[in-house]
Amino acid sequence: MRTADRAWVLAFGLVLAGCGDAGPGTGDGATPAAAYAGDDWPAYGGDPGGLKYSSLTDIDRSNVAELAPAWTWETGEVPIPDAASPIQGERVAPGAFEATPIVINDTMWISTPYSRVVALDAETGEEFWSYDPQAWEWGNLHRGCRFCHRGIAQWTDGSERRIFLNSRWRLIALDAATGQPIPGFGDEGEVDLTEGLAWDANRLHISNTSPAVVFEDIVIVGSGVPDTRIYRNNPPGDVQAFDARTGDPVWTFHTIPKEGEFGVKTWDDESWSYTGSANVWAPFSLDAERGLVYLPVSTPNNDFYGGHRRGANLFAESLVCLNARTGERVWHFQTVHHGLWDYDLPAPPSLATIEVDGRRIDAVVAVGKTAFTYVLDRLTGQPVWPVEERAVPESSVRGEVPWPTQPFPTRPAPFARQGITEDDLIDFTRELRAEALELFRRYRTGPIFTPPSVEGTIMMPGLIGGAGWGGAAIDPESGHMFVKAYDDPFLARVAEAEPGSEADYLPNFSGGLSVAGGLPILKPPYGTVTAVDLNTGEHLWQRPFGDDSAIRDHPALAGLDLPPMGGTPQSHGTTSGPLATAGGIVFLAGGTPWLEAMDVRDGRTLWRGDLDGGLGRGNPMTYRTRSGRQFVVVATSADGQVDSKLRAFALPVR
Repeated sequence: MRTADRAWVLAFGLVLAGCGDAGPGTGDGATPAAAYAGDDWPAYGGDPGGLKYSSLTDIDRSNVAELAPAWTWETGEVPIPDAASPIQGERVAPGAFEATPIVINDTMWISTPYSRVVALDAETGEEFWSYDPQAWEWGNLHRGCRFCHRGIAQWTDGSERRIFLNSRWRLIALDAATGQPIPGFGDEGEVDLTEGLAWDANRLHISNTSPAVVFEDIVIVGSGVPDTRIYRNNPPGDVQAFDARTGDPVWTFHTIPKEGEFGVKTWDDESWSYTGSANVWAPFSLDAERGLVYLPVSTPNNDFYGGHRRGANLFAESLVCLNARTGERVWHFQTVHHGLWDYDLPAPPSLATIEVDGRRIDAVVAVGKTAFTYVLDRLTGQPVWPVEERAVPESSVRGEVPWPTQPFPTRPAPFARQGITEDDLIDFTRELRAEALELFRRYRTGPIFTPPSVEGTIMMPGLIGGAGWGGAAIDPESGHMFVKAYDDPFLARVAEAEPGSEADYLPNFSGGLSVAGGLPILKPPYGTVTAVDLNTGEHLWQRPFGDDSAIRDHPALAGLDLPPMGGTPQSHGTTSGPLATAGGIVFLAGGTPWLEAMDVRDGRTLWRGDLDGGLGRGNPMTYRTRSGRQFVVVATSADGQVDSKLRAFALPVR
């Protein structure tokens, strides 16, 4: 076939993908909230409700061990030494490849670390087109993952399809068939997300890692704000909605309320007028049938000191339900009052229907860095099981006034360790035990919600949780939830700011919590997967997940009979989450050099697929093409956050 003819065929196929069905049983291109992902994977979490579940059963417990590599696609992204950077001498480089693609009618769309959008043939991995917003042009992003981007969103009216990319401070609309910006959307295809904020903000201090959410003809976006940029009127965490056709603003929700708005009285001394952040950097979820959107809101500025923002600080660290058409608050549930621990809600809430004591409940389920699972009635925000306000320790930092109580769900039980005692310390040898005790006794310790201190507080769960941005997967048929967690303490301490600074205290990130030159201070396991029955609130099983050769092969442990260790986030650098399928399998990579298939019944390993030198960084997903093959796909990067690849597995063709 001539090149020109072949290009026409590919373009024509993409047009069909742009106008056809978005999922099983949906002839108009819309995917109702109740429809689970099947042949297609049309949204970041599979369905708008973020279950991370597929109804496909071609790959099941009986044959998953036969999975084999099907195709690989490489991003080809490398450091750009000549790019400008706000910090002199800093190299602009891609971060980890953490994206989860979407698939509709055999076409896959995915975003890369540099937030390029690429369209691929879902059967072969062949590239159709790519669009580069040149996000690197303004230098590195100041956040833990540097350049990383986790996904895109799609909209269709049945005759055309658009791909929405939110990159840095821009919302960009692309033609799904060609990758070209839509001229009639905003200014030549893009909207400046800073124009509608509560106050002027430094564009270089705003980013986006998570996909937008599309409801009817509305595109809803959050933002990322660097934790280390601490000053008055740092970028606010406003959530904004735009017309999917024109890019015109539709509504704005202030995550830190303004004068006259509900919740403003929870910010003493008008601190609402200059405190920023409380942004929604994690993905959020949608009940499309009811027109409700659920926002997992993060911590206000700054993360470890709130003497300048006394009060409970709504809607920071809250799950907030909005009317998706108007942006009006329907209800909220605050998971942490007056946050001092960076306990963001890090993951998209999941929408599931459960049965509790004979009562069917449409629930929203949020997993926290706290290692709590918050199970609420989706319509009212009322907890399904009691949540108790319990007294927590006071602060020793001058000017800090923590909230005297914090919410403790009574069910389910925490899925990771909370707080730290001497019984938790490493004890493989007497020497390791003695070193751990000496280090432990230098710092303040206590239960969860023990405040940061000048001398340092050992915080557990640590800065990344508990649960991370990968969140949980839920099997809607059984009501069983699967969540990965890390047991990784963090030294939370603050230092008095320099004279003339806008803050009294700033986070002090110096020091660490390791013994023998790199071993964790805790006993293993350092990473786990937990299965929870959401109908009863009971844990079904928990098992270590992952392994860390830097720990297992450490000279101080030579010759010891070691238990299963579980991986650590320091070594693997990712908090990606699982995928559940109707084939009775939980798939998870979670920073390991393999993609693992576990039996949903007991967590037993059924298969491990070698990632050929990469580490699994993204949430895995699955789909079935017209050829009848079911694929499982995961994004990977090497340790240096380069050599990023998308890897697809499938059963052999017989």
